[in-house]
Amino acid sequence: VPIVPVDARWSKIGVTVAGGNGRGMATNQLNGPLGLFIDDDQTMIIADTGNHRVMQWTVGDKNGQVVAGGNGRGNDLHRLDSPIHALIDKATDSLLICDRGNRRVLQWSRHEGTTHGEILLNNISCCGLAMDDQRYLYVSDVDQHEVRRYKVGERNGIVVAGGHGKGFGLHQLNDPFYIFVDREQTVYVSETSIHRVVKWYKGAKEGIIAAGGHGVGNTMLQFTYPEGLFVDALGTVYVADQYNHRVMRWTKGASQGTIAVGEYGKGATQYNLNMPYAVSLGRYGDLYVVDNNNNRIQRFSLEKNI
Repeated sequence: VPIVPVDARWSKIGVTVAGGNGRGMATNQLNGPLGLFIDDDQTMIIADTGNHRVMQWTVGDKNGQVVAGGNGRGNDLHRLDSPIHALIDKATDSLLICDRGNRRVLQWSRHEGTTHGEILLNNISCCGLAMDDQRYLYVSDVDQHEVRRYKVGERNGIVVAGGHGKGFGLHQLNDPFYIFVDREQTVYVSETSIHRVVKWYKGAKEGIIAAGGHGVGNTMLQFTYPEGLFVDALGTVYVADQYNHRVMRWTKGASQGTIAVGEYGKGATQYNLNMPYAVSLGRYGDLYVVDNNNNRIQRFSLEKNI
């Protein structure tokens, strides 16, 4: 996780690093992507949701490679149904996939010739997935309004955020979608339908608002259906502010955010985003954005202070 200066700025012009060739299922296309994971070597793992597949893409390549699914929508073990997020588990060299439509989490080996996944967790309305440095897996359950932590291979897990039904209280969660877990095992959760991001310290009985929490809107205090999030080494939270077509940045303890990218509103040019769904930082501080309605991944370079 990079250290990004508090006063950092990004290029206003995005570069398309995956997709961007219209909506489709060719290997140079994406179809309503929702999730992104970036490995240390800048390999992108993309949940290509509308194509029911997971793509691996190297920055600079015109085409990606199907690494899971891609056999049409279905619920047998070689198919996916609307995967929302995937990440790499280095210890087993496998992908962990939130297979949303099938209400399960799959483990899918990255070894060549793998044709199907194995079920890790079943009967779970997963939306977000994260893994900490100790290989604990965190999964948000949008029906149970909680985040659980699992040892990989275990079925039960323990509640680490929410778990008190749906509500507005800080001891509750309300439609928890995307999650991020930092080195201290603090869990950050986007509560999409109530337009805020909360963080739960390890062992906490309730969360604190890390971003938003001022209702729906487009001011610097607000979000409109926030989705994916990422937290840098200084605790700055980056949020894909979906219906405002921008990525917001809230430094630790700030009372309001700033626009990191997307200040020009909805559109399809290199200056615009259209329904950004997830955000990630590369190792050099570049911002990667899942530009859902434009069926592409955009990279915005961190501007170096001269």
